[in-house]
Amino acid sequence: MMKERKIVIPEEEIQKRVKELGEEISRDYGDEDVILVSLLKGSFVFTADLARSLKIKNRVEFMTTSSYEDKEESSGKVKIVTDLKADIDGKHVLVVDDILDTGNTMSEIVKHLQKKNPKTIKTCVFLDKPERRLVEIEADYVGVTIPDLFIVGYGLDYGDYYRGVPYIFSFVDEE
Repeated sequence: MMKERKIVIPEEEIQKRVKELGEEISRDYGDEDVILVSLLKGSFVFTADLARSLKIKNRVEFMTTSSYEDKEESSGKVKIVTDLKADIDGKHVLVVDDILDTGNTMSEIVKHLQKKNPKTIKTCVFLDKPERRLVEIEADYVGVTIPDLFIVGYGLDYGDYYRGVPYIFSFVDEE
């Protein structure tokens, strides 16, 4: 059985929305600079595009987390594989992730980073799946809200593949 792709969000729509997010974030931070904390691996494509779209001084730092363990469903346990190496004490921090679904990862990361005494912590996700939320958290900046659908591309993977696809798609089983 072959799997065909159904485009859910085309590349042009992604780029337009990232540009809008960049403008909104730049406006909100004004003259302040910000540290983008990219949650690897999924958010690296979005983070790169977002960093380029910002009109404010920014730098990118990385954390690696794991909750999926190569499965389509989150295990519910968030593991920090690589912690933030930068000092964020007194700095504005924007945590960037590809998708907010159960909320477990973002919630745990925000709690973890708050212990490092940043001036502010805000969150930005390209995709939001509110139907899947298990913890009470909403992102400060959201690219697109989507239904509960397994999607791939633009940083999101399936078995660690398809991250570099410039659009977001779902698989459709062919008969």
